[in-house]
Amino acid sequence: MEFFKIRTDIPFMRHALVFNVISLITFVLAVVFLAAKGLNLGVDFTGGTVVEVNYDHPADLTTIRETLTQLGYHDVPVQNFGTSMDVIIRLPAGHGESGSKLSETVGAALRNVDPGAQIRRVEFVGPQVGQELLDNGGLALLFVSIGIVVYLWFRFEWKFGVAAIIANLHDVVIILGFFSFFQWDFSLSVLAAVLAVLGYSVNESVVVFDRVRENFRKMRETSVPKIIDNAITRTLSRTIITHGCTQLAVLSMLLFGGETLHYFALALTIGICFGIYSSALVASPIVMWLGISRSDLVKAPVKKEGADQPYRY
Repeated sequence: MEFFKIRTDIPFMRHALVFNVISLITFVLAVVFLAAKGLNLGVDFTGGTVVEVNYDHPADLTTIRETLTQLGYHDVPVQNFGTSMDVIIRLPAGHGESGSKLSETVGAALRNVDPGAQIRRVEFVGPQVGQELLDNGGLALLFVSIGIVVYLWFRFEWKFGVAAIIANLHDVVIILGFFSFFQWDFSLSVLAAVLAVLGYSVNESVVVFDRVRENFRKMRETSVPKIIDNAITRTLSRTIITHGCTQLAVLSMLLFGGETLHYFALALTIGICFGIYSSALVASPIVMWLGISRSDLVKAPVKKEGADQPYRY
């Protein structure tokens, strides 16, 4: 299906150096922010106390946040849980109070504002558990990256695998750079979004690479840059439709999903935008500069000995 049929190939590879310089600058800035400011890790990773509060009416999250601010807890994640009457509060560690004492303090403060507040559940997440989650998340990223390289190596050629993993890591580091620069809360849901972006981005790369391989078989007298330009241009309609529909769903979560889904949807939004960019304008130029050629993808037919000799009776 093509809603946007483009008849003339767009010369993307003519400006490949410019695109890659922009990508390199963005990547370096993201690394600098990560090194200088780090990530604002949530309670899932740093440890803390999770308090579930129930109300007999829809909870006012703004009032709850103001109450917690008066207790010294600034920018604490306060989210609806299941229904509008159930609230999850994630309190960071470091205030010197035990989980039970902390829940009593928070419960008393909330009941002073609204007598209908009831503490339903209190859970303590230790820093050791948080560190294990952080380590396991890093391992997950590593194994996913290795799996992508191996998959593309077997399906296409090693140059495609190298280009795809560079482009995908480019997307991941830039997402982390945004969260570091703005000090947005980095939680397990955001990590899940980063892993989803890896798979989403490699899917777009595979679509472009498939068309590149097909073009090498069809366009035998065409140069490599023009083959890649044609591949990107011919998949552009599919890219606009697919990513546009996906972004509509993510945008609805971003605007109407509340605090629970806000940073998850935000990470996906950044990842989708840079995933489109990197698949076409980062991975493809890298494949070109690695020296991809027709012989890498189209094997010459093996001529059998004696096949051109006439049959003798």
